[in-house]
Amino acid sequence: MKMPSSNRYLQLLLVVAIVFLINVIGSFIYTEFDLTDDNRFTLSENTKKIVSTAGDNMSIRVLLDGEFPAGFKRLQSSVLDILNKIRDINPNIVFEFEDPTVGSVKELEQKKKLLQEDNIIPISLSYSDGTQLVQKAVFPFAIINYRQKKYIVNLLEEQKPGDDEEIILNKSVALLEYKFANAFQKLQSERPKNVLFTQGNGEWEENQTFRLESEIRRFHRVGRVSLDTLMKLDSTIDLVILAGPKTPMTLQNQFKLDQYVMNGGKIIWLIDKFPVSLDSINKYKFYVPEDIATGLDDMLFKYGVRIMPDLIVDLECSSIPQVVGMSGDKPQTKLFPWVYHMAAASEIQHPVVKNIDRVNLFFPSTIDTVKTEGNVKKTMLLKSSKYSRSQLSPVRLSFEILKVAPDPSKFNDGNRPVAYLLEGEFESFFKNRLTPEFQSMLDRIGVKFKDKSIPAKQIVISDSDFAKNLINTTTGDTEDIGYNKWERRFYKGNKDFILNAVEYMLDENNILESRSKEIKLRLLDTVRTKQEKSWWQFINVGLPVLLLALFGFVYQYFRKRRYAS
Repeated sequence: MKMPSSNRYLQLLLVVAIVFLINVIGSFIYTEFDLTDDNRFTLSENTKKIVSTAGDNMSIRVLLDGEFPAGFKRLQSSVLDILNKIRDINPNIVFEFEDPTVGSVKELEQKKKLLQEDNIIPISLSYSDGTQLVQKAVFPFAIINYRQKKYIVNLLEEQKPGDDEEIILNKSVALLEYKFANAFQKLQSERPKNVLFTQGNGEWEENQTFRLESEIRRFHRVGRVSLDTLMKLDSTIDLVILAGPKTPMTLQNQFKLDQYVMNGGKIIWLIDKFPVSLDSINKYKFYVPEDIATGLDDMLFKYGVRIMPDLIVDLECSSIPQVVGMSGDKPQTKLFPWVYHMAAASEIQHPVVKNIDRVNLFFPSTIDTVKTEGNVKKTMLLKSSKYSRSQLSPVRLSFEILKVAPDPSKFNDGNRPVAYLLEGEFESFFKNRLTPEFQSMLDRIGVKFKDKSIPAKQIVISDSDFAKNLINTTTGDTEDIGYNKWERRFYKGNKDFILNAVEYMLDENNILESRSKEIKLRLLDTVRTKQEKSWWQFINVGLPVLLLALFGFVYQYFRKRRYAS
């Protein structure tokens, strides 16, 4: 039975109306489903919170407009995607893309001068556009202005010689959300955070922590002070860093640190168990280091950790040079793996250490955890490889071990912790230990003793050398954190680890969580691509044509049969 033509037209009209209605509704209601396993298209809740609290007059200039090769095109589109999501949450945030390389000679000179004032230096990019080699200056930066404040976001991760460009770009894309959220947080902060380096107990000198302090000073206030000169550490100090104390700390200064923690303070402890250096081994040939008596062991024990009297040896390590012969009157050197210089690869899924490169530590010791009275969460941040073990003190150090290849079977007690994060409510080291005289002194100066803390944070690392900078003895210049002078390479993980630790301690909104987001790089199999090139060209070009021709043939066939009858 044939359907009346009027009904057919009515059905067609109904379908068109439904489609039109769906499109109208869709223009007012927008929903996005992130089906990726790494949630690459979804902003974290903490980021959304920071973005939503931004007021008006926040503008973002992205200096990444124009034509780029595929890798930078991906970075460009990822920045656009992030900013669109940010604007969807807060329409008060406006952004624009611009190309600083476009304009007259006079305009370009003016742009260059202004950008240099903000320490924005372009990178030189060389690539082929298919016909010729193109050299282009690229400015992978975003400038955020907010209430007379300015923040420069470096969109591209630092690239050292030998680094894979594709991996660097992928890492840069993965960190975009964190970088923008971090910028918003700092711009909205009512005051800069105060970071205090202690001195007076053999800690690293200012020139040895110059690079670390400079990095922190980009966003926070940094000071150095002897605890002897302070009555107490008050709440205006947001973070205290003890970078390698070498002499005993007085009970009074321990008390100041303890009460700082009891009042919710945050401390990063960079503690060397033994005073060891290659120079000391060179000098004495056979060197047996003695425990550094800082007086802090019992204090840390009370908080939940114990730095063991041992040295970790790890087959995953950096190398040191040794003389292997002479060429005329010049010594010939060769690099040998030095098992006391651990090159730790992070496997921990914590934002402080996730996705960072290897951390080069020097003569680290094992950190053990102990039971605490307070409610303290202990998170291991860094550990040795499975091909490691410990040597209990006394340890006899000598370069003689380099003459024999290490036996892997003896490195069978690995995964030894070298860094811990402690979070929670700590019990005071001085609980039930205050003498009447000490209590009387506190009463006189108006200091109230607390035997239990409010929520506080501490990070304990059994090495301080990894965070200091080397000093060029010829020029006097400082090297960047993580530079290994013997291998002449950078361990970027050193810098990332200590700076992430600082930011985690100062982060009020937990935006560092977004730093741990990982975008998996799914690269093409180039060999297979070449082998199957013709097949996939046929699938993408030839097959649609064949299907169209087949459809036309079938349509004509049935049309002829219908009308022929």
